[in-house]
Amino acid sequence: MRADYDSEANAISIVIVDAADADASDEVHPRAIVALAAGKAVEVQLLYPDLGVSEPLAAVRERYALDHEALQAAAHSALAAPDRVVSLKVSGRTPA
Repeated sequence: MRADYDSEANAISIVIVDAADADASDEVHPRAIVALAAGKAVEVQLLYPDLGVSEPLAAVRERYALDHEALQAAAHSALAAPDRVVSLKVSGRTPA
């Protein structure tokens, strides 16, 4: 997963999976757009993250059943390192 906060555009791009080209998009929240490739979510764009990321990411999670904690980690990491690409490796939880 890669995330990039463009401070000039005030937007975060979170790449979930590399895809050659997205063929559709879905505005799941006024500040969250999901790029789709063959119906699968491949990227999330968050607009105006300075207004908060939890609400738009919750809408993404509800519509696409994505890992909310991983998306939150990506968004917060991007905000912490503006104008740079942040890479995260997120694995599944192991049973206790």
